[in-house]
Amino acid sequence: MAKPGAAGARRTKAAAAAVADRQFCAVKVSTPVELPAGLGAERTSALVVLRSKWSNGTVLRYYFYTDSGRDGEFVTLQDGTREWRTYVGAEHQRRIVRDAFAKWKALGIGLDFKETNDRSEAEIRIGFMLGDGSWSYIGTDVLDQGQNDRTMNFGWDLRRDPDTALHEIGHTLGLPHEHQNPNAGIVWDEEAVYLDLAAPPNKWKREKTHYNIIRKLDSDSVQGSSWDPDSIMHYSFKRGLILQPAHYAGGLTPAGGLSARDETWIKTFYPAIPGADLRSLASGESQLLQVGNGEQANFIVEPGENRKYKIQTFGACDTQIVMFEDVDGDWRYLAADDDSGESRNALINLRLRKGRRYAARVRLKYASGSTPASVMLW
Repeated sequence: MAKPGAAGARRTKAAAAAVADRQFCAVKVSTPVELPAGLGAERTSALVVLRSKWSNGTVLRYYFYTDSGRDGEFVTLQDGTREWRTYVGAEHQRRIVRDAFAKWKALGIGLDFKETNDRSEAEIRIGFMLGDGSWSYIGTDVLDQGQNDRTMNFGWDLRRDPDTALHEIGHTLGLPHEHQNPNAGIVWDEEAVYLDLAAPPNKWKREKTHYNIIRKLDSDSVQGSSWDPDSIMHYSFKRGLILQPAHYAGGLTPAGGLSARDETWIKTFYPAIPGADLRSLASGESQLLQVGNGEQANFIVEPGENRKYKIQTFGACDTQIVMFEDVDGDWRYLAADDDSGESRNALINLRLRKGRRYAARVRLKYASGSTPASVMLW
């Protein structure tokens, strides 16, 4: 268990006041993972923790809404009147979000982020609807949303809390709330938490508070066995909400920004991909993945003819294959297959063209048995 440090119990009056007025992120509800019974604890944990993670090497495109007259929705006020709330944010708001993407990228991760003006090609669609809170879907859950729907929102002025942008992007990268880590050992004064979050500025119902604070994450869904109270994915809590650990009874405020452990874990899922790690995979060739559970093997495919090809993994393993095409130096998603928990291997059938360059990214989620996992193109 983490020990209290400078970011623990000793807080200035200004910091305590900021925590007292803090608005919280409300992560969107994820679809429960459905896996067959009898997979075993180790295999189940490996599949659950990687469920919403992106294929490493993905270019995530983000979009800001631009038409204040069309991009938004009506809300009903307490007096029964309706008011239009736009999704469009001011330039200073967009700049803070851009800076937050840059900070995640500066860690040296394998993902890339690019702003686009074309809503149809964006995986991440960012709104700034006031009064709707700040929230994001978790990881690849953003792909299940409608093309015009927001996948992330900022409901207050980010200038007063720029870390909100880092936090929401963390969710989009597949990271859950750290204060819900079952390894934290947090014991809440639950009624005090419900009352606090029901009051302004959050005005949350009990169900929302339970889902975002009280509820413990399944132990299968968290990495490692430690808790990071300084994580960017951790809320700040004022005095009187935490009963245990006792040294946080007076309040808990993370240090701010990305913690050392944030950097470690995000690089675990998305390590940098040097050019030397891109192995060539030729037609009719089988190659061992040569990676451990949770890691990814990356292959370059340069077809010799125009036709349909198959790419498949082999062995007693759970894998995900994602195919990309190099379009003017930009990797564009083509197709994917995931065999997690199934009695088959991942398989993609895809027409490839001579003279073009493709990447096959294979995440080995879990391997068992003595037969090494491999991949073949034919």
